[in-house]
Amino acid sequence: MAHSQAMPSPVALPGVSKIVAIGSGKGGVGKTTVAVNLAVALSRLGKRVGLIDADIYGPNVPLMMGSSAQPRVGAENRIEPNLTHGIKTISIGYISPGDKPMVMRGPMLHQIIRQFLQQVDWGELDYLVVDLPPGTGDVVISLVQTVPLTGAVVVSTPSDVSLQDARKAIEMFAQVNVEILGIVENMSHFTCPHCRKEIDIFSRGGAERTAKQFNVPFLGSIELVPAIREGGDRGLPVALAGPKSPQAAEFYAIAEKLMERAEAAAAAATDVIEIS
Repeated sequence: MAHSQAMPSPVALPGVSKIVAIGSGKGGVGKTTVAVNLAVALSRLGKRVGLIDADIYGPNVPLMMGSSAQPRVGAENRIEPNLTHGIKTISIGYISPGDKPMVMRGPMLHQIIRQFLQQVDWGELDYLVVDLPPGTGDVVISLVQTVPLTGAVVVSTPSDVSLQDARKAIEMFAQVNVEILGIVENMSHFTCPHCRKEIDIFSRGGAERTAKQFNVPFLGSIELVPAIREGGDRGLPVALAGPKSPQAAEFYAIAEKLMERAEAAAAAATDVIEIS
């Protein structure tokens, strides 16, 4: 009779206080835009921040952060993350730039995620933000097997199609015992620049209703604003403009709520370890 192989236990990263995954059930909801701008907002709020682009097949962090330099390899084969806008970042896009696709199976994905976590010289960080690929596949499993996550944020548009997949993401995190720190509604509405009327292009309020349905926090909604897209395309995330910028203010409000939730989750996890 074959023995079942024991699942690897996650090991904390030395010097890294909290690890937060940003996920979604499907692509096209602006998950990387949210991850990048939250990382910038956390940094501008005085936190030491790292950002992992774990979307191996579609790495967008290099473009959105305006960084394309290949990371240097230092002593003991430790990878030095790129430092952009005050944030330490790593992405497969730095190592394999351009339009050539990454073609690989699950075990190779697992190896890359482990390298990004354990072989990169992150130093001292308050937050390590992990931009997950869409869906509920191998990368998420590799992540939770490698390091203990403080929690996850689920990003969705308010449309029923997007929310259907967001609910799958919530259930997936529940199955792997990762706390949902909150849900973010992206592309919540669009304000016409001429008449100032708000238009619900992708519906509205669905993510907040889903948060109530699953009894998880709703962190906030982000308006569909051209400046957010333009900032991402230029490698200058809109959050760089600071909390007083109308286009960036909501990212800072969400970052504040995220910090509050993450601090509580980290404290609760520490209490459990001490009790056990």
